[in-house]
Amino acid sequence: MKNYLQLTRHTGNTTLFLAVEMSLVSALRGIPLHMHAEGLRGTGKTTIMRSIKQILPKITRIKGCLYNCDPDNPHCPQHAKLTPDEIAEVGTEEVPVPFLEISHSAKIGTVAGTINLKKLTDPTQPEAALLPGIIPQAHRGIIFIDEINRLADTSPEITDILLDAMGTKPGRVQIEETGLPLVEVPVSASVWAASNPDEEPGPLSEIRRQLSDRFDLVIPMGRPSTPEEVVDILKTNDEAMKSDDRGLSVEEQSQLEQLKKNIEDIALQCDIDMPDYLTNFLANLYINYNIESLRALEAIRQAAILHCSLRKRNQLLISDIMAVLPLALYHRVNPATLTEIMNTVNSNRMLDDKKNGSGFKLPKFVKRNQTKHQQFVDIAPPEKARSLRDLPEGDFIKKEKEH
Repeated sequence: MKNYLQLTRHTGNTTLFLAVEMSLVSALRGIPLHMHAEGLRGTGKTTIMRSIKQILPKITRIKGCLYNCDPDNPHCPQHAKLTPDEIAEVGTEEVPVPFLEISHSAKIGTVAGTINLKKLTDPTQPEAALLPGIIPQAHRGIIFIDEINRLADTSPEITDILLDAMGTKPGRVQIEETGLPLVEVPVSASVWAASNPDEEPGPLSEIRRQLSDRFDLVIPMGRPSTPEEVVDILKTNDEAMKSDDRGLSVEEQSQLEQLKKNIEDIALQCDIDMPDYLTNFLANLYINYNIESLRALEAIRQAAILHCSLRKRNQLLISDIMAVLPLALYHRVNPATLTEIMNTVNSNRMLDDKKNGSGFKLPKFVKRNQTKHQQFVDIAPPEKARSLRDLPEGDFIKKEKEH
C-alpha cells in the first residue's frame, strides 16, 4: 500500500484529504463525522480512505473487550455495570483506532452481531452468548463502505442498521438472536463511504435519500487537472510497487508517526466554541433558504470547528464555515440554491477583524415570499450566477489570511 504521505495531492482530491483527517480527529474526540466521497472510478477515493490506516492513533480500552469499551465509560453488556475497581482488576490495553469494512456480501449477523459459536460449542463450559458484529466492534473508530449506492440498493436490511447507527451521535445497534435477550448497544463510529454516482444504480441521494442525509459531508472527487499532476501520480505508483517488498523506510515511518502524533495532539485540544454571530449566520441560512434538514447545520458547525482545529487556531472564523459549507450542503440542496448561497454570502461578507472577528457582517439574504400554505417558495438564482461545478475553488471560497 502507498504511504499516506506519498499520495499525490491535486486540486481534485485535496478536500478528501482534509475530510478524512477532520473525521479522524472527531472520532478521537468521541463524536462521529460521517462522510461520503463521490466521483468517477479510478480517482483514488478508496485508496485515500484506506491509507489512513497507516496513521491511526491508539485508544485505551478494557482488556479484551470486542466492543472497545472506554475504561472511563464502559457501555457493552459485559462491562457496563462494572465499578472502577472491577475494571482496574480486568485491566486495560492500547489498540489502534478500529477501521473495519462492510462488504457487499455481508449478512445482518456479520454487521450487527450474532451468536458466539465458539462459546456455544465450548466442550468444558458451553454457553449462549453474543458475538458483536462489525458496527459494534468499530466503536470509537471508523467503518468504511465502498460503493455505498450499490449496498443501499441491494441490501435494504443492512441499510436500516446503518440508519440506526448514524441517526444520532452516538448511534445505536440492536442485536437480536432467537433464544437470547435483545441487546441494544450505543455506537460511536464514523461512517466513511465511496461511490460513483454515474454507475448503476445511480447516486445515493436518489436511491435512499434518508441514508444520504445521514452523511455530514459529501466530497465531490475530481480528476487531476494538469499533466504534471498525472505524471506525479504515475511516478508515485511506480515507487509504491517497488517499495512493497522492502516496507517503509525509517524516514517514512518517522514522518507517519509525526503526523499521527499531530492528529492526537489536535484531538486533545480544548473544545472550540462557535461565536453567537456565526450561529446566527447558520440560522439565517436555514430559514432563508428553506434547508430541509437540521443535520446540515449540525454538520457545518462540527466540520467548521474541526477545520479550525486542524489549523491550530482557537478562534473560529467565517473562513472555516465557508470551507465546509459546500460539503455539508452538496447533497441537501439543489445546485442552483447552493450557487445562490455561495454567491450571496461572498458578495456581502467582510473580512474578520484581525483581533476578534467582530468585523464580520451578516449577509443580506434574499427574502422569500410567504403564502398562506407555505412560508417559503424557491426563487431562481441571479441570471449571472455561474454553476457551482463551473466555479474554481478560489472563486467561491475566499478565506481570511490565517495567522
